[in-house]
Amino acid sequence: MAEKIRCSWCLGFDQYIRYHDEEWGVPVHEDRKHFEFLILEGAQAGLSWSTILKKREGYRKNFADFDPEKVAKFSQKKIMKILTDPGIIRNKLKVHAAVNNAKCFLEVQKEFGKFDKYIWGFVKGKAIVNRRKTTKPIPATTKESDALSKDLKRRGFKFVGSTVIYAHMQACGLVNDHRKECFRYNELKDIN
Repeated sequence: MAEKIRCSWCLGFDQYIRYHDEEWGVPVHEDRKHFEFLILEGAQAGLSWSTILKKREGYRKNFADFDPEKVAKFSQKKIMKILTDPGIIRNKLKVHAAVNNAKCFLEVQKEFGKFDKYIWGFVKGKAIVNRRKTTKPIPATTKESDALSKDLKRRGFKFVGSTVIYAHMQACGLVNDHRKECFRYNELKDIN
């Protein structure tokens, strides 16, 4: 049986391959999953995604299974306890940002009904399908991620720069950045 062709960035270890094959680029329409990725990508800022994937379960445990209503109510005592757990990136600013972002996330839900409705509005409700070739690097930002980042910051979110937000858009399927030769490109190109 022939080996599947994948995006080259995921070939480092098995967990990366599973993430690529099963999650990356799959359109997300569930608010809790969007919140999960906002926490994880905020934690990633300045680090590798592989580091965050290895600590994902630590984040799930410490951040109430990514329930924004519960995270928004975290006390200072709870935050300090979280910061002692080596199962996450113990960065005080990032942990405080996750709690802050939970509060902002709930405000967006209140305004739009669902965070999903808000975020998909930045791509007009339909995934952007790029036709990436292996010889050209994927950009770190786009005009859509710039606009979304700017609006999130205006709403009080932290650790949501354009690069972080473009990673969110890729992870949650608002953008299909699988290389054209990758087996997932065709599987996802018509899914919204």
